[in-house]
Amino acid sequence: MSPFRKQDRFLLLIGDIVVFYLSLWIVLTLRYAHIPSDAFWNTLIIPFTILFAVWCLVFFIAGLYEKRTTILNRRLARVIFSAQIANILVAIVFFYFIPYYGITPKTTLFIYLIVSLILISLWRIYGTAIFGFGRKQQALIIASGEEMKELIEEVNTHDRYNLRFASLVDLDAIGGVNFEEEVVKPMSADAISIIAVDFKNEKAEPILPHLYDLIFDNVIFIDMYKIYEDVFDRIPLSLISYPWFLENISLAPKKSYDIMKRLMDIVVATVAGLVSLVFYPFIIAAIKLDDGGPVFIHQIRVGKADRPIHIVKFRTMSANDNGVYAEGKSENRITRVGAFLRRSRLDELPQLWRVIVGDLSLIGPRPEFPSLVAQYEKQISYYGIRHLIKPGLSGWAQIYHDNHPHHAVAVLETKEKLSYDLFYLKNRSFWLDITIGLKTISKLLSRSGA
Repeated sequence: MSPFRKQDRFLLLIGDIVVFYLSLWIVLTLRYAHIPSDAFWNTLIIPFTILFAVWCLVFFIAGLYEKRTTILNRRLARVIFSAQIANILVAIVFFYFIPYYGITPKTTLFIYLIVSLILISLWRIYGTAIFGFGRKQQALIIASGEEMKELIEEVNTHDRYNLRFASLVDLDAIGGVNFEEEVVKPMSADAISIIAVDFKNEKAEPILPHLYDLIFDNVIFIDMYKIYEDVFDRIPLSLISYPWFLENISLAPKKSYDIMKRLMDIVVATVAGLVSLVFYPFIIAAIKLDDGGPVFIHQIRVGKADRPIHIVKFRTMSANDNGVYAEGKSENRITRVGAFLRRSRLDELPQLWRVIVGDLSLIGPRPEFPSLVAQYEKQISYYGIRHLIKPGLSGWAQIYHDNHPHHAVAVLETKEKLSYDLFYLKNRSFWLDITIGLKTISKLLSRSGA
């Protein structure tokens, strides 16, 4: 049993759809002062169903079906409002520019957008409590170390998890503890139904017989690191060792996935590359007017199997240092136009052609300079494992890692970034690639990408 109920996402989706239809029914009833007839309702059902499907996709991109960010009360209202603003723009495009949608009076549409915004906000903020999304299962954690503390603080501090660690057994202080009297018996008083255990800690072995007996009391056991990975969307670095790689990382061909990924790379990069040509004259003019320097930069990065790959980007810095800042020798600075190009990711547009060639993928770990790779491989264990697969324009780390290292050697930040790359290596799939792609689009639109 998982501490995160999988049906919650489905219930949220169903609830959103119900609210969308209910809002439409309410608006039509109020607007025309009577319940809409079946004939009138049938003329609206198909076009609005298509619109609602797009709206749900917008909600997905906004993170409103994610366990980490969706049901976070302090952010929920802002996220819903932002998503609904995007949905309003979608509706305007549908009803004003697509002839098929001209059947609906614009006044009705305007009222509907207001009513749906109010009802969807009420549903998302208060509906979770009504349907029990907020009920927390009480848990005991048996572990030690910083990752245990990090997990307890994250889960117990935020209401978005339906799990709470009510008690703790620190394996570093397990000596002298009467497990039966001090741990097992108080569990019933705390209504403990889940026990998270660091099964890889040798200090846990003496208490395993006591834990085994609890199976018969309907207590559920979960590996602490599985919860950690589920909560933080990254691999705990303390877990990384040769056995972990042998168990979780494989380059055995996944024919259907490999074919679909390559097909997606070619199709999306070709279409996006051709469309992006429209922006080239404006970007080139802006760079030239800013400082008169070169438009493009050419760099060497490390690709799959440590093979050097040639990267071409729009120049965003005063010069092309090719990563010598890794040695603390560069005084390179981001230009005024370069700052905008980086925020909007427009500097990456020329790399779409490298995706078509096959040196890069749309999704994968970001490629680094050879000088940086050489230093990180000396200071970070297993760093080179990220070169097992093709690097990408965007990746899991770019979506979820907030502390990106920039223009300097940053060992601690890069170790944390590696934990996200390892998550992608372990869990990579076409669906995960689609998720990363949609999240990247969301960041691009909000200009929050790094």
